[in-house]
Amino acid sequence: MSHDSSSPRTALRICPLCEATCGLTLTIEGTRVTGARGDRDDVLSRGFICPKGASIGGLDADPDRLRTPLVRRNGVLEKASWGEAFGVIARAVPALAEEYGQQSVGVVLGNPNVHTMAGALYPAALLTALRTRSLFTASTLDQMPKHVSSGLLFGDPNAIPVPDLDRTGHLLLLGANPLESNGSLCTAPDFPGRLKALRRRGGILTVVDPRRTRTARLADRHVAIRPGTDALLLAALAHVLFDEKLTATGALADHVDGIDEVAEAVREFTPEAVAGVCDVDAGTIRTVARELAAARTAAVYGRIGSCTVEHGTLASWLVDVLNILTGNLDRPGGALFPLSATARAPRPAAPGRGFSLGRWTSRVSGHPEAKGELPLAALAEEIETPGEDRIRALIVLAANPVLSAPDGDRLDRALGGLDFMVAVDPYLNETSRHAHVVLPPPPPSQSAHFDFAFNAFAVRNQVRYTRAAVPLGDGLLDESEILARLVLAVSGMHGTDPSAVDALAIDRMLTRAVADPHSPVHGRAPAGLAAALTGRTGPERRLDLMLRLGPYGEGFGTDPDGLGLERLLAHPHGIDLGPLRPRLPQVLATRSGRVELLPAPIAADLPRLRRALADRRGPDTLLLVGRRHLRSNNSWLHNIAELSGGSNTCTLQIHPADAARLGLTDGGRAAVASDGGALTVPVEFTEGIRTGVVSLPHGWGHDRPGTRLSVAATRPGVNVNQLLDGTRLDPLSGTAVLNGIPVTVTPAAASDGAAPEVPPEVPPVAPAP
Repeated sequence: MSHDSSSPRTALRICPLCEATCGLTLTIEGTRVTGARGDRDDVLSRGFICPKGASIGGLDADPDRLRTPLVRRNGVLEKASWGEAFGVIARAVPALAEEYGQQSVGVVLGNPNVHTMAGALYPAALLTALRTRSLFTASTLDQMPKHVSSGLLFGDPNAIPVPDLDRTGHLLLLGANPLESNGSLCTAPDFPGRLKALRRRGGILTVVDPRRTRTARLADRHVAIRPGTDALLLAALAHVLFDEKLTATGALADHVDGIDEVAEAVREFTPEAVAGVCDVDAGTIRTVARELAAARTAAVYGRIGSCTVEHGTLASWLVDVLNILTGNLDRPGGALFPLSATARAPRPAAPGRGFSLGRWTSRVSGHPEAKGELPLAALAEEIETPGEDRIRALIVLAANPVLSAPDGDRLDRALGGLDFMVAVDPYLNETSRHAHVVLPPPPPSQSAHFDFAFNAFAVRNQVRYTRAAVPLGDGLLDESEILARLVLAVSGMHGTDPSAVDALAIDRMLTRAVADPHSPVHGRAPAGLAAALTGRTGPERRLDLMLRLGPYGEGFGTDPDGLGLERLLAHPHGIDLGPLRPRLPQVLATRSGRVELLPAPIAADLPRLRRALADRRGPDTLLLVGRRHLRSNNSWLHNIAELSGGSNTCTLQIHPADAARLGLTDGGRAAVASDGGALTVPVEFTEGIRTGVVSLPHGWGHDRPGTRLSVAATRPGVNVNQLLDGTRLDPLSGTAVLNGIPVTVTPAAASDGAAPEVPPEVPPVAPAP
């Protein structure tokens, strides 16, 4: 396939750089992306674009991107063929598993996996091939509390209700700054426009955040809470609803157990009891509760600032408790469960298997699994600590835990001691520099895109798919083929056609479908159904299968107006499937078949929250929070020149009153210390943060040797997670506590920060090809 380089053309591409999943129209000259604008005809984003999407051409063409595999020879990472790279993996990983046991091979899944088709389709097969439970994920640095609370409430950890932004009359938003993040666990392109529309139609927006963010400045009311106390505030709101007889569950009453038990559980959390700890006036708490109850429709929505704290799962649970007590769960204008086009087709309501925690635990500290995943904060000790099942080999898919997990220096040292490591990553970053084999996926324009994960959190049901906008470059492999070959390499099938992985997945799905009496293909022959699938590639055939069997599917001829890949391809801007609709009780998978409002693990954790009522921090205590940047996403995009500069800086934000008390100067440097260590960082005065709180952004610290990030290295910043030692976890979810951390801040000595401390060296990298 070739294109005339003298005549620019356009192509559609769904943006993979955040959860908003905006449709883009790319301008392409030859094989180079020279521009990007919002696709005005996209059924979900309607032309909206942010700076990240506009810079996708820079990400595509970044000269630091790896274009060939790297293999470590004699201690040096050098260019290799794909065959050599997979051959090295095929010899090393099965041998280590045979010698030390299957649990000695660990897997790390990073956040970018949910932003690609391959990341959604192949990790499960990889884990099955390895037969390992040593799985560590970025979810335990982010949203795992919401998965756990949803699993306990509804029986399904992925049944996460989202606010019906376009129809709600009242939004209570905690720990989220969607004007910078573009939204999370709530796929909503143009989140700013949707919030402004809420205000225009007379709705109320209340934002709870210790910082006066761009989102908070848009609100009717900004509640500048003390970090880490969201669960106390939410419990007090629930107390007011019960105490003032403002609960109104409506139609939900027929589906909910445990309302009286929750009333008793929150009895002690009066507004007066929590006011001092939250630093929120009791009268304000009562007003917020009354307005929530009085609204015709309302939704409560909490995100990372309320998740990555000491009581993250309790806060996530209480968000939905409030939605239920006010009758706003599962009704238009409240919080509803989206229905993705690739979800399992709805079944008659019936009790399910429920959700369990702690089916196994981590080897060293005994952390319970959640959703089959172990805390990423525990990875270093699992590598370092001698004994049976010690992790000796690691496969890292699109993750940079040296920067994203607590105590990156310790993890950095631990990774250097592995017997073998594979990284699937387009960059040599702070983590992948340790790998023995690096497998680089192609640039975004050269990949097809379907949002398996984010369609399940979208504020409107829709389906969109874009094929690769640019042909695959010479010497590159599609990410799906990379991961399929990786599955084969670790399972003793190196050299087998990678299409076998997709064929097996299709066969297994069809075998289950034809045995399911509720399936449209019940009783039919799997081979004939497989032969009917369309698509150029294995991933497209799998997508076609999921669409056909999904809730809007054509069911292999049972519904001629239903979805399949061919119909989707005929609608390049997507197909609108309508507003969110009530889904209870069909969505429930609890053993009772009902919403279990006070699950036993939650009840067992509430005494810990009650003890927090006695927490009286001194007036000089400083608490650390993170912050989002519109022009970045975690540690991903600091190497893109178009996104550097502006507000995308690594500074310690502090209120001028605190700075004066501490003797800091605006633009000067401060020493920040906590459990895990100390950092020296530039100071930025702002009245946009409450007193007693300081803020450092997440994802910086690009000053380690052995990386190939030339732009990021010129503005490395500091790794805020180095202030953490990894011992602070939310016990129910295993999520690292990243916000509300006590810190000490002092003026930096003149010598501080003159040169960063150089971490332990790793074997060198050959010059860039």
